[in-house]
Amino acid sequence: MKTAISIPDDVFADAERLAQVLNTSRSRLYARAVREFIVRHAPDGVTAALDEVCSEIGRDDDGFAAAAARQRLRRSEW
Repeated sequence: MKTAISIPDDVFADAERLAQVLNTSRSRLYARAVREFIVRHAPDGVTAALDEVCSEIGRDDDGFAAAAARQRLRRSEW
């Protein structure tokens, strides 16, 4: 789909330089940037995807994963 947008000149110039460095088109660069922005700012989509994966895997009946996670968390700095 084609669309027209307005962006500040400095952002356009930075995008041009980055597209050249990445050896990609402006369109592809903007599409990747918007997709990344959506993923970062749509936590419900991420949560839904993780919920789906978890439901497919099922529950850990022997408690191994929970015990391993607790042990790892004890060793981690927060």
